[in-house]
Amino acid sequence: MQHPDRPAPEVTAFGPDFTFAYEQWITHPDGIGSIPAESHGRKVAIIGAGIAGMVCAYELMKLGLHPVVYEAGQLGGRLRSQAFDGADGAIAELGGMRFPISSTAFYHYVDTLGIDSRPFPNPLTAAAGSTVIDLAGETLYAETLDDLPPLYREVSDAYDRALEDHVQFSALRAAVRDRDAARVKELWNPIVRDWDDRSFYDFIASSDAFRRLTFRHREVFGQVGFGTGGWDSDFANTMLEILRVNLLGFDDDQRYMVGGVQQVPRGLWTRQPDRMVHWPEGTSLQKLHGGSTLPGVVAVHREGDEGPFVLRDRWGRTERYDAVISTCQSWVLSTAMDFDERLLSQNMWMALDRTRYMQSSKTFVMVDRPFWRDRDPATGQERMSVTLTDRMTRGTYFFENGPDEPAVICLTYSWMSDALKMEPLSVNRRVELALDVLRKIYPHVDIASHIVGDPITVSWESDENFLGAFKGALPGHYRYNYRMFGHFMQADLPPQERGVFLAGDGVSWTPAWVEGAVQTALNAVWGVMTHMGGKTHAGNPGPGDLYPEHGPVDLGD
Repeated sequence: MQHPDRPAPEVTAFGPDFTFAYEQWITHPDGIGSIPAESHGRKVAIIGAGIAGMVCAYELMKLGLHPVVYEAGQLGGRLRSQAFDGADGAIAELGGMRFPISSTAFYHYVDTLGIDSRPFPNPLTAAAGSTVIDLAGETLYAETLDDLPPLYREVSDAYDRALEDHVQFSALRAAVRDRDAARVKELWNPIVRDWDDRSFYDFIASSDAFRRLTFRHREVFGQVGFGTGGWDSDFANTMLEILRVNLLGFDDDQRYMVGGVQQVPRGLWTRQPDRMVHWPEGTSLQKLHGGSTLPGVVAVHREGDEGPFVLRDRWGRTERYDAVISTCQSWVLSTAMDFDERLLSQNMWMALDRTRYMQSSKTFVMVDRPFWRDRDPATGQERMSVTLTDRMTRGTYFFENGPDEPAVICLTYSWMSDALKMEPLSVNRRVELALDVLRKIYPHVDIASHIVGDPITVSWESDENFLGAFKGALPGHYRYNYRMFGHFMQADLPPQERGVFLAGDGVSWTPAWVEGAVQTALNAVWGVMTHMGGKTHAGNPGPGDLYPEHGPVDLGD
């Protein structure tokens, strides 16, 4: 049931590559399916305790299987919420922090766990209050788009026109909204063929809407963009990836989880499901594991071509399993594990190894109160605002818990080359650089005087368990994604490759978005259920049942 305080989405993450309504499958009163009684209790290894791993484990436990979760770092993966010491509700969201309401499968689990959410303070939204755009040394204050110079409206309108001209965006969005699978595929599949080899920047630069404008318009689009901010870090990516974000409403109506999004994977870990077979009432993943996940996996092999899978953890313990789900980022299979090459085809290894990950850095501080809400008596404007800039910080965001309560500033949120500038620096140096930038934009505000406690930072590319923030597919990568996403369909695979499944947002069509992780997890659940001799209920077909009819277009090799 949808939370009463959350608005209904205009569109949901229905397709466009695979037009399947995941949240309908997992909320159907008949359940997602069943496995034969003789398969109850069989063990399934799950590599990674992020949201994909937790969804897999939770749903497989409900089916009567015995999931065993391995984690090399922290439970939650890139849903990592770090609390500031000594303050209730002061959270640094180091990974995912913006969750669009179109992510209906993800919000099913949020609502099941009773986690509250609020509108994210994105630029030019009511939740932000005010926005400052600082480009080329010019600082502009705005509370709505109409407060900005006409150039910014021209940029926004040009992008809308480019979408209409190139991809019939309104018609395609209407088909997604109506869940008209045939119409979505009719419109989307030709776009895949036309735009697989072309980048986001190519889309902008070649559009008539932008060609009528100046380079300055394209520059502003890259620095400030639309919705949540600038898009120049994505300019090299395939345009298909950006179109999916626009089409599925991922850049609209975003929310954050009160108390931190890590509550979702942790909640699935401890929750005792209402409906479950085989296991006694009161069973949870935590209880099945004796309280903790197993250590990180260092080796994955198989006994013969159809025997059990053998996993060894970092402390030398060896266990056998009937199936394996890998939710870790694809490079880790090569850099951190002795993963038997026979278990995946060479074409699949090509796709996994060619996956390109983007860099990302964030730095947070806790402050004594949300002082940015103070009004300047001379101008009537808020003292500070959500800030988008071409300077090193790129994006600055504010999170508050009440007018006199400790609050949090994300001083800098940067990507790619801007993130790499931060990577070798200590947390204190990162704070100093960010404060120096913000001092130039807000010369009369002493931010440092409000800072309490120790700062928190992250650079995902320097974490050996991630090696980057998330996938950023390049032009020509559609075929790689096609191989990875459809790997859960295993009827035609040779025997030695059956029983290993892939999940996570990097396997999905929508990297960096939690819905992609949840959807691929549910694909893997269907795959394991089928591998164990199970099937879905007649009135509630699963993703694998509908994949031949509604799956992604095959461009061939």
